[in-house]
Amino acid sequence: MFNYRSFALRKLTSIGPKYLPFADVATDEVPLTRLLRLSLFQVTVGMALVLLIGTLNRVMIVELAVPASVVAIMLAMPLLFAPLRALIGYRSDTHRSALGLRRVPYIWKGTMYQFGGFAVMPFALLVLSGFGEAVDAPRWIGMSAAALAFLLVGAGLHMVQTVGLALATDLVRDEDQPKVVGLMYVMLLFGMVGSALVFGALLEPYSPARLIQVIQGAAVVTVGLNMLALWKQEARDRDRAARMDRAVHVPFETALRGISSRPGMLRLLVVIAFGTFGYGMADVLLEPYGGQALGLSVADTTKLTALLAGGTLIGFGIASRVLAQGTEPRRVGILGALIGLPGFGAIIAASLGGGILAFLVGVLLTGVGAGLFGHATLTATMRAAPKGQIGLALGLWGAVQATCAGLAVALAGIVRDVVLGGAGLSVTTPYLVVFMIELVMLALAVLVALPMVAGTRKPQSGAPVAQQAAGTEQPSVEVT
Repeated sequence: MFNYRSFALRKLTSIGPKYLPFADVATDEVPLTRLLRLSLFQVTVGMALVLLIGTLNRVMIVELAVPASVVAIMLAMPLLFAPLRALIGYRSDTHRSALGLRRVPYIWKGTMYQFGGFAVMPFALLVLSGFGEAVDAPRWIGMSAAALAFLLVGAGLHMVQTVGLALATDLVRDEDQPKVVGLMYVMLLFGMVGSALVFGALLEPYSPARLIQVIQGAAVVTVGLNMLALWKQEARDRDRAARMDRAVHVPFETALRGISSRPGMLRLLVVIAFGTFGYGMADVLLEPYGGQALGLSVADTTKLTALLAGGTLIGFGIASRVLAQGTEPRRVGILGALIGLPGFGAIIAASLGGGILAFLVGVLLTGVGAGLFGHATLTATMRAAPKGQIGLALGLWGAVQATCAGLAVALAGIVRDVVLGGAGLSVTTPYLVVFMIELVMLALAVLVALPMVAGTRKPQSGAPVAQQAAGTEQPSVEVT
């Protein structure tokens, strides 16, 4: 009898390396189907990001009339946990377990934090909206509960993503670790695009009750997909548990100083900080800007997240190709920052007569630039990581990126409200001020990064792609 499941899996595996960036990382020991199943944790992360940064921030600012500064601070609540990503990655590297498990316990804890945040969020929105019996409830209760919900979801995101990426790198060879992390981020973008389209369809027409149902569904889907992602990914190993008990681990402070002192690392982290600020401030304002300045509906502005994520996916695809050809990742990062300049220029022009088309082109360009910049800086950070400290390196990159993203979101909302208080200003002026700040941040990222690539030469065309991508000559392996 014809086995349709086997046939479908073979077709998926055959087309994956051609059309899915980084899919060539799959091997017979770790097939593409297993990696794609593991990547479901990134799908849930993308779903939560779309819900928080995309849908909820627009609904709270426009429909619920919550001040943008308050919403921005709520979205920045996960900032409290962002610096701990380096510590979380380090702890997962050195975790002691009787069963030899290192990554799974942390991913499961993060999943429970996400679920708890989504469980609290509907009731917070009920109070904020004055829906049903919550019409007489004090507004501060709704704001406090919403802040707690955002905090829990954000803490879960940081833990799940950091340790999940480390688990993915455990499954492949050292030279393939940047590729598998790239694959995980591609799936994050797929999750964001798919979630944005689904949420946009479910919220048309918008009502508070429908939004609450969407959040409840996201909570259930998050737990289900994360459980499926973790199934049989990390084997129980009592021998490894015994080795971990006997091993002498370097203290976290010493390990952090060691990786931070590597040549060019601090400058790279500064570039990541400026670039993240440059792209991150728009996250909280793109949808309200589309609603207030261009008259787009809730469903339309939610779909903007899909357009932005689609552009980021294009950026990741371009980055995967040029980096595989041996291009210096820091050069790709500079290109990513430069693309953001005309992108934000088009977004600004949209409210000055350019119209919706200019806005959509600008959103797409900023997505492409963010994808190039993110993958390039991530690859550069991983290549600088000492052996055996991949979790720490991923955590360090994530700590800088997430901390700056949280600060950018909070600053964007505060600037918008402060400028909005000025007399005689149009509704679009506060948004334009924020977008101009982003242009300056991206320009600073380029200026700081230029000395890192000055004097670097293009790899010889005859060198193997794997060696070019690694940035150093790989040691030969003797087969006996």
